[in-house]
Amino acid sequence: MNAEEYCQEQAAGSGSSFYYSFLFLPTNQRQAITALYAFCREVDDIVDECSEVNIAHTKLNWWRDEIQRVFHDQAQHPVGIALSKAVKEFNLDEKHFHSIIDGMLMDTHQFRYQTFDELTVYCYRVAGVVGLLAIEIFGYSHQSTRQYAEDLGLAFQLTNILRDVKEDASRGRIYLPLDELKQFNVSEEDVLDNKMNKNLEQLFEFQAQRAESYYKKAYDTLPAPDRFKQRAGLIMAAIYHSLLTLIKKHHYDVFSKPIRISPLRKLWIAWRTYRKELTLNKAIKKGER
Repeated sequence: MNAEEYCQEQAAGSGSSFYYSFLFLPTNQRQAITALYAFCREVDDIVDECSEVNIAHTKLNWWRDEIQRVFHDQAQHPVGIALSKAVKEFNLDEKHFHSIIDGMLMDTHQFRYQTFDELTVYCYRVAGVVGLLAIEIFGYSHQSTRQYAEDLGLAFQLTNILRDVKEDASRGRIYLPLDELKQFNVSEEDVLDNKMNKNLEQLFEFQAQRAESYYKKAYDTLPAPDRFKQRAGLIMAAIYHSLLTLIKKHHYDVFSKPIRISPLRKLWIAWRTYRKELTLNKAIKKGER
């Protein structure tokens, strides 16, 4: 198994929404974004699977060294080898990879966030900079597309936080700002013990509305000429936005059972969004003539 095949197996095996967006990209972009996704999976799995903090730190620091090797064409890991090709072809910024690792390190010691401003630091590191790396791979012409990437990354992470409240609570983590728990008269025990109640529903609705605002901000910020280049991100957005809608339909009860979108539906959303963006792109090009 070569480096690209290893990364492909990581992406396909996870069933992630991101995988379905990669299907509509040229080969070089698909390989690069798959390598980026595989890197994110590697470091995220360290945090989720290592119960010993010191071991997690050691492994994350190994990846920090590996990223330095990637940028000196000396990578050792299959993901690092695949990234070496991507960083050269798409001029990816090394500091963003270190920011992702910084975000993962936060997960080893910070289990609560007092305010949303505090939470956004974490979200930027684990999602916003991933968006900034992704747009370099997809290509863009307007600087405002960078803001689109940050806002969309935040929208994704807020959706993940809402979806994964129960799973995170099982690890002792609460990503909902504590001052907002207090605002809605929700205790930490309500979250950790999965006690769904009216106050929790209102808190979750508040979080969903915030996520919605970031989806809207991202869509409004993306310049029309860059839309088709960013079609993979828009496919991801359509799938994640559909997940948020599904959570709403379940009255935000993320405790009773996992709320997920089936692989077949993800594929259908991806195809529908691609066709929509293709048609829109043709109209934009026709209008430019």
